[in-house]
Amino acid sequence: MISANNVSLQYGKRILFDEVNIKFTEGNCYGVIGANGAGKSTFLKILSGDIQPNTGNVTMDSGKRMAVLRQNHFEFDEETVINTVMRGHTELWAIMQEKDALYAKADFSEADGIRTSELEEKFAEMDGWNAEPDAASLLSGLGIKEDEHYNLLKDLNGSQKVRVLLAQALFGNPDLLILDEPTNDLDIHTVSWLEDFLLDFKNTVIVVSHDRHFLDTVCTHIADIDFSAIKIFTGNYSFWYQSSQLALNQRSSLNKKAEEKKKELQDFIARFSANASKSKQATSRRKLLDKINIDDIQPSSRRYPAVIFNQSRKAGDQILEVKSLSKKLGDKVLFSDLDFFVNKGDKIAFLADDSMSITNLFKVLMEESTADAGTFSFGQTITVSYLPNDNEEFFKSDENLIDWLRQYSDGEKDEVFIRGFLGKMLFSGEETFKKCSVLSGGEKVRCMLSKMMLKEGNVLILDEPTNHLDLESIQALNNALRDFPGTVLFTSHDHEFVQTVATRIIDLKDGKSYADKLCTFDEYILLTKES
Repeated sequence: MISANNVSLQYGKRILFDEVNIKFTEGNCYGVIGANGAGKSTFLKILSGDIQPNTGNVTMDSGKRMAVLRQNHFEFDEETVINTVMRGHTELWAIMQEKDALYAKADFSEADGIRTSELEEKFAEMDGWNAEPDAASLLSGLGIKEDEHYNLLKDLNGSQKVRVLLAQALFGNPDLLILDEPTNDLDIHTVSWLEDFLLDFKNTVIVVSHDRHFLDTVCTHIADIDFSAIKIFTGNYSFWYQSSQLALNQRSSLNKKAEEKKKELQDFIARFSANASKSKQATSRRKLLDKINIDDIQPSSRRYPAVIFNQSRKAGDQILEVKSLSKKLGDKVLFSDLDFFVNKGDKIAFLADDSMSITNLFKVLMEESTADAGTFSFGQTITVSYLPNDNEEFFKSDENLIDWLRQYSDGEKDEVFIRGFLGKMLFSGEETFKKCSVLSGGEKVRCMLSKMMLKEGNVLILDEPTNHLDLESIQALNNALRDFPGTVLFTSHDHEFVQTVATRIIDLKDGKSYADKLCTFDEYILLTKES
C-alpha cells in the first residue's frame, strides 16, 4: 500500500530516522508510538509528503488515494462546514466545482456540453450524488449539529473545528488514512463513534495517539519508533506493552531455561488472544494474534519513569466532606449544590461537560479560588499533593532542576537526595542542570510529579495529569495511582487511565446537576447509555 524506502532525516546533529525501511499493507490499522521527540508526527508528515526526507523516498500503490487529518484550523475559515468536509476528496471536489462553473455559463457551448457529460460520468462513478448526505452523516456522528452544517467554519469553536477536519479526512472512503492525535478534544461518545467507524473501515489506517484505549480498540499493529528506526509488531498497544515487558523480565532472568521462556510466551499469547477474541475489535481482519511468531516478541528499550507515591502518614477516617458547594464563572454555572463525602481509599474520577468546572472545583478545594456558596473540610490527618492543569507559574525562574525541586523539600535538602527524585523522572547527569524555564510540556509535568512525590501526601488531586506526557510516562503514572493505598481525586480524558484507576465517578454534567456512582468508568458509560 505505502512504504518508506531508506528514509533518513536529520536536523543538525540530531538524527530522527536512519535508513528506515517499512511497509504498511492494505486493510490494517497501525498505531505509531515512540517517546516524546522520537519523531511520530514528523514521520506521518514524511508519509503524507508534507516533509521531504534527507535521503530515501515514500511510494504508494498507483491509483490509491490518501487522506490526512490536518491541524491547520484556519485554512478553511471562509468555507461552509459541509463544503469543508467534501473538499477532503480533492478530485471529486474539483469535478463538482468545474461542473457547477460550466452550468453557470451564459454562453454554454457544444464543447461545454461534451465536457459536462464527461464530468457527470466521473461524478456518478465517484458516487457524487451521495457526497453531501455522506458528509452530513459524518458531521452528525462527530457531534456537529445539522443546523451548523452550512455555517462558515470560522463561526465554530476550536473543538468543533477539530471534528470538522476529522470528518474531512474520513470523507470519501480513502485508501489510506493518516491521523495525528484524532481523539484530541473529542468526548467519550464521539471517541466511541470514531472507534466504531475505524473498526468498520476496510482500508489502511496509520495513527498517532496517546490514548491507549483507542489504540487497543482500533490497532492491528504497532509501529514502534526507537533508536532512529521503526519496527512493526503484530497486535494492539497493550499486547506490545505487556509482551515487551515480559520479554524484558525474561532477559534479566539468566537462570530460566529457553524452554520455560518459550512456554511462558506461548501462554501469554494464548491468554491475550482469548481476551482479544471477545473484544470490540474481533472482526476477521483483527484476528492476528494466533499468527504471532514468538521471535517477534522482543524487549523494549524504552525507559519508564519510576512514579512512586508514598504517604508520610496514613489518613484517618475523615478525608473530605463537601456541602452545597456552588460556583459560577460570569453567567456560567460551573457546579451547583455539590454534596459528597470522600471515603478512605476512594479513587474518584470527576467528569463534566466543561473541563473548567472540574479545574475550578479543584482550585476551590486547594483554596486557590473561592466558592460562591457552600463549604468543604478536609480531615485533620490529611496532607494533599496537587497537580494543577496549568503549571506555568511554577517554571518562570531560571533555576536548575536541582534547585527548583529543593525548594519543595520540607526535610532533606541534600543534593543526592534531590537528584534521586529527579532520576526517578528520567532527569539524570547534565539534564539536572537544565533551566526550568526551558522545559517542554512533558518535562514540566514530570517535574511536578517529582514535587508531588516529595510531599508524600495521603490525598492526591490531579487535574488532567496525562496532558503532555508520552505513553511511557502515562503508563508509569497509571500504575502508580492504581497501586497507591491512599485517596485520589482526578480527571483525565484518557479512557484507559480512568477505567483502571477510578473506583467511583462524580459527573458534574452541565454544572446544574451531578451524578455520584460507585462504579468503574466503563460501568458508568453503560449506565448513561441505558438511561
